[in-house]
Amino acid sequence: MTAAFANNPSAINLPTLPDGWPIGSYDTYQEAQRAVDHLADNEFPVQDVTIVGVEPMVVERVAARLTWGRVLGGGAASGAWLGLFVGLLLSLFTAGAGLFPILIGLVSGVVFGLASAAVRYGATRGQRDFVSHSQLVARRYDVLAKPRNAERGREMLAMLAMRPASQTI
Repeated sequence: MTAAFANNPSAINLPTLPDGWPIGSYDTYQEAQRAVDHLADNEFPVQDVTIVGVEPMVVERVAARLTWGRVLGGGAASGAWLGLFVGLLLSLFTAGAGLFPILIGLVSGVVFGLASAAVRYGATRGQRDFVSHSQLVARRYDVLAKPRNAERGREMLAMLAMRPASQTI
């Protein structure tokens, strides 16, 4: 099996370093994307272009403080949705049951949601009393092009940089 991969390196999709010459460097991904869009609009062979995030970092943005009330409220709400779904399924397949399966599912879901949220939050023992969202960002974004088109791309991006801000939109 190893010999099959050795004979066909494209069978394994391994990460590879980008190739090409730098034709532009930008502080944000949006600026790099705008540069590549400019190249595409001017019929530059963009299949030869790569955007590379340099010096990646993980940024964790804290969104809110966690409290027992917030944890239990969220657990009850998610459990209620799950219980309501199960109750609806049971009522569809139980002839003449009425609303009883829905009510049982809803109550059971709330209880299960409360219990599971309490156990999960209690297990942290106050070590993480906040909610956050993580992002992978780069310090800068370089636009690379294959050597055959790099000089032309560099010139096109230099012309884009010389435009007044009102014309670049």
